[in-house]
Amino acid sequence: MQENVNVAEIFGENVFNDAIMQERLPKKVYRRLKDAIANDEELDLDTADMIAHEMKVWAIEKGATHFTHWFQPLTGVTAEKHDAFITAPDERGKVLMSFSGKELIKGEPDASSFPSGGLRATFEARGYTAWDFTSPAFVRQDAAGATLCIPTAFCSYTGEALDQKTPLLRSMEAINMQSLRLIRLFGNTTSKKVTPSVGPEQEYFLVDAKKFLQRKDLIYTGRTLFGAMPPKGQEMDDHYFGTIRQRIAGFMRDVNIELWKMGVSAKTQHNEVAPAQHELAPIYTEANIAVDHNQIIMKTLKRVACQHGMKCLLHEKPFAGVNGSGKHNNWSLTTDDGINLLDPGITPHENIQFLLVLSCIISAVDKHAGLLRESAADPGNDFRLGANEAPPAIISIFLGEQLEDVVEQLISTGNATRSKKCGTLHTGVRTLPDLSTDATDRNRTSPFAFTGNKFEFRMVGSRDSIGMPNTVLNTIVAEAFCDACDRLENSKNLVDAVHDLIKENLSEHQRVIFNGNGYSREWVDEAERRGLANIRSMVDSIPELLKEDTVTMFEKFHVFTKAELNSRAEVQYENYSKTINIEAKTMIDIASKQIIPAVIKYEKSLSETIIAIKNAGVCEVSVESELLCKTSLLLTEANRALKNLKETETKACSLPEGAPRARYYHDVVMEAMNTLRSPIDRLEMIVDKEMWPMPSYGDLMFEV
Repeated sequence: MQENVNVAEIFGENVFNDAIMQERLPKKVYRRLKDAIANDEELDLDTADMIAHEMKVWAIEKGATHFTHWFQPLTGVTAEKHDAFITAPDERGKVLMSFSGKELIKGEPDASSFPSGGLRATFEARGYTAWDFTSPAFVRQDAAGATLCIPTAFCSYTGEALDQKTPLLRSMEAINMQSLRLIRLFGNTTSKKVTPSVGPEQEYFLVDAKKFLQRKDLIYTGRTLFGAMPPKGQEMDDHYFGTIRQRIAGFMRDVNIELWKMGVSAKTQHNEVAPAQHELAPIYTEANIAVDHNQIIMKTLKRVACQHGMKCLLHEKPFAGVNGSGKHNNWSLTTDDGINLLDPGITPHENIQFLLVLSCIISAVDKHAGLLRESAADPGNDFRLGANEAPPAIISIFLGEQLEDVVEQLISTGNATRSKKCGTLHTGVRTLPDLSTDATDRNRTSPFAFTGNKFEFRMVGSRDSIGMPNTVLNTIVAEAFCDACDRLENSKNLVDAVHDLIKENLSEHQRVIFNGNGYSREWVDEAERRGLANIRSMVDSIPELLKEDTVTMFEKFHVFTKAELNSRAEVQYENYSKTINIEAKTMIDIASKQIIPAVIKYEKSLSETIIAIKNAGVCEVSVESELLCKTSLLLTEANRALKNLKETETKACSLPEGAPRARYYHDVVMEAMNTLRSPIDRLEMIVDKEMWPMPSYGDLMFEV
């Protein structure tokens, strides 16, 4: 029997949070830190020294011997270099435990060894990490012991951002400034800060570790490159929200405990649609903290899975034929005194500030739809988008019946006089209460859906950082707010000007609003008629980073320079090429060394059986002969496809880096990979299971 856990007692116990700082820091130091956070100011070194000392004492009490600047380079995962607290031994051979403000504020990792897209050459190694004191430090406890982790930004010696955090913080400053301008127009003089609030849902798969280690494709690429569907997949819908199996429940319990200790408010857990698929969702928090917490969640899922004899798969499409995994990014804007700018209230048609905010967001999403699509671009997402509860690659906005009705009123007449009310659901069972319903339904096929008081960006991939999607969201909305304020601040009649701008925004950008079935062929045709882009692949989306209006916007709000955008485009092309290259080489390795030899062994066994039966003269060998013929034909097809994949992979490596190579991998190498997979998946359905060299889909998805 497991011991009961008191969440209130353990929550945040490994976080150097506000309560700990208030308790341990001198009042003046605590106040200086809080003022710096509130006013986006730098900390002086004396204050940092005192904070560092107390942080060190606290961390050592938790068992920490090392500290690390914990940052998020353009690899999509976190990076860290550990330093011990010890000083050089004195003349008696004794060491002291020290940690200075300088060590807290700044670190110097090697910048040339991380993706930089040309911003750093190999010989130009210096880079800096800078403490993000708006995101609390924490102690991580694992096999290495206890380590003090200090969330930081990462930039080059010449000042360019080399990470996910720096542009995000810049974008948060931009949207804060423009949001304050907007709410001041409506008489709000009390709110001092507006912060994007984010709650990312995390989907993942769990498979048995022993079976995982028998599949090179999972080890090297995170997804299955071969695999025939089992007799049952997700057709019965019985896994979704089903009873959580004991092994999984034990895993989830340990994940929650680890996350709660590190201040991550893990709240929701359940089985997802596909077999072996699950979801975890935290409570909303500030965008930069949410980005940090999501990285902690992914690391914790993987680490705890290993402790339970399992492997956590975060790839967007680890199995063909069943749902992939996403990371629904719930985004809203909240003032420091608790006002949600995306809360429509009971009568949205009368909430003019909300309608202006809504119209600006609609304008921003329509204007920068391609950029928003690129922010969720990932090689794995190309397999996921478009079906199986993943949104299509076409960016559209779902508003729901209530808001869509208000929008139509505003467009047609310039005024909205009514809002659809919430209804009552009569169950027809006397012992059950009547239920009040929302004013609108939800839409699971929309990539950008309004869900009551927030927008849910459902396109983000399950293993990706949410840094870039939120950087883009913050910046495009900041631009829309800025344009609105520039116009309204100079108006002679503010009320009329606001109404005119709302109607104008909605009329010009109504095309992006769609409440129907995003999976339907009709919507693809309709979107084309509306002029909405259908960017199907990562490679197709990368040029969106370098469009003139994109560069102008990011430079205007000091989020990215043109050089930083060029670097990110190069990193994206390189990431795609390397990913598909690894997948292609893995397919070649598996097919050459495992599958083809196994099939030949099966053919030999069949041949020997046929000869033995013929010699015995017992019965006909038509079944065996038919199997041998079918196997031989498929093996020939597979071998031909294997040769073609080897040739295309070799040619791809000879092409110029960047867009040409990535395009060839997408158009040619991926096609060659699919051609090889087809006969091998059919062979799996024929060859004796005992001879097949790797666990099947059924073994992986149903035996965990």
